[in-house]
Amino acid sequence: MSGTMTDADGTARKPYILVVEDDEALLMMLRYNLEKLGYEVGVAEDGPSALAQVALRRPDLVLLDWMLPSLSGLDVCRRLREQEAMRTLPIIMLTARAGEADNIRGLDIGADDYVVKPCSIEALQARIRALLRRVPPADHTLRFADVTLDTVAHRAERNGRTLTLGPTEYRILEFFLRHPRQVFSREDLLQRVWERGVHVELRTVDVHIRRLRLTLNGPGEADIVRTVRAAGYALDDPRP
Repeated sequence: MSGTMTDADGTARKPYILVVEDDEALLMMLRYNLEKLGYEVGVAEDGPSALAQVALRRPDLVLLDWMLPSLSGLDVCRRLREQEAMRTLPIIMLTARAGEADNIRGLDIGADDYVVKPCSIEALQARIRALLRRVPPADHTLRFADVTLDTVAHRAERNGRTLTLGPTEYRILEFFLRHPRQVFSREDLLQRVWERGVHVELRTVDVHIRRLRLTLNGPGEADIVRTVRAAGYALDDPRP
């Protein structure tokens, strides 16, 4: 079994693993076996989806296929390592490429381990356990100004006041908290927050931003969601 991980506040929980694999049968097999072993599992079938999911919720470990459509596993690994918050994220590369040069290349890019397919679930489990033992307790609370969000309990507060958010407003707030002071266009938010394949018009973004503001900004509180004309929105420092 996987055991549990302990957050910085002492809360015990299942380790969360993101599996990135474009072979649907293998993806479902890995998900089934890892969940059976006691892990919480998320899945992505291509590189852009993997990066979007990591931006919304940091996994405890990523199982990353090398050969992915549109963006290779190597490119995904490189982009993750370019982010300060993802420098210590455990990454295991899964690949059919068994050559030593490929192994070295994957490790040089930033992978922590390299597993050649096919691989038994027992061997994979041993690699996962070994990497997770090295991971320090994670703080799953995001903070900006007087706003906090617990990404495990899915609880948001501002200045001690509980925020009642709809699912989309929650995802927008979490995304903003992970990227404070950065301006994102409506198109950016649609790509990074909404599920792929869901048709949403640009003005729908404005509706959800308005709903987020109504909940986030209580009486006497400064608006921390900044509208940048002709550019988009940002979570920014409070302004009177």
